[in-house]
Amino acid sequence: MRKISDRPIGVFDSGVGGLTVMKEIMRQLPEEKVLYAGDTARVPYGIRSAETVVRYSLEMVDFLVRKGIKLLVVACNTASASALTAIKERFDIPVIGVIEPGARKALETTRSKKIGIIGTEGTIKSNSYVHAINALYGNKPIVMKEHGAIHFDRYFEVSLGGLSIFTKACPLFVPLAEEGWASSDVAVLTAGHYLEGLKKEPIDTLVLGCTHYPLLKGVISRIMGENITLIDSARETVIEVKKALLQYGIEGNSLSGPLWTYYVTDSPERFIKVGERFLSRKIEQIENINVGG
Repeated sequence: MRKISDRPIGVFDSGVGGLTVMKEIMRQLPEEKVLYAGDTARVPYGIRSAETVVRYSLEMVDFLVRKGIKLLVVACNTASASALTAIKERFDIPVIGVIEPGARKALETTRSKKIGIIGTEGTIKSNSYVHAINALYGNKPIVMKEHGAIHFDRYFEVSLGGLSIFTKACPLFVPLAEEGWASSDVAVLTAGHYLEGLKKEPIDTLVLGCTHYPLLKGVISRIMGENITLIDSARETVIEVKKALLQYGIEGNSLSGPLWTYYVTDSPERFIKVGERFLSRKIEQIENINVGG
């Protein structure tokens, strides 16, 4: 029987965005074996009901657990917001989502107590990062105010006592990242429109609240300015993973491959094309799977 430390880490995502988390695991934990499961047949999760997200998530995680993972990373903001509790209740392994690590780092980083958060429409609408920050801040009463006259420049200001959070949905960042346009003039123009309102606010910290957004970090930093600290939730999540491996004494030291294996619920071709762009390396071990009947 394999020692627990010899087992792989499991990474679950609704599609390809979680590959930014995967890339950070490769960078920070190069000796760990990893199984990545992307539910590419049912992406995006953001348009589903919370009940459906929970069901899909449990099905995907059940697949990874049956593969013998020692720790699970939920590398999807929607699943982290809706299904993390259900996953922790169902499975007896350490489980880490992408929201709380980014929220914690934002609170540790801000000096002005003015934090910006950008994400998909589903993530911003759910206020998942706001609630995570508030839980860490002491569960203060929430007062919300809307800014902007039309959809593309609309953003929200949330007051938590002495802390202010400004949230903005940036949905076009996802296709820009997936199509390889993250550094294009189109990306700069789009980011300029999206971030115009946040630039007017006195924030000093900006959370990249979608796993696709680290690919646009250069453009976002260019628009926001060098004085704004960007919080990469993928990077912070893997720092939490590293701490958990040490805490449970299950750090890996793989001497034989393959280190990284991918499973997808739809045809692998597009996943490989987009995924290799995200990872800046070849995807070699990949398999199509059927979950949920």
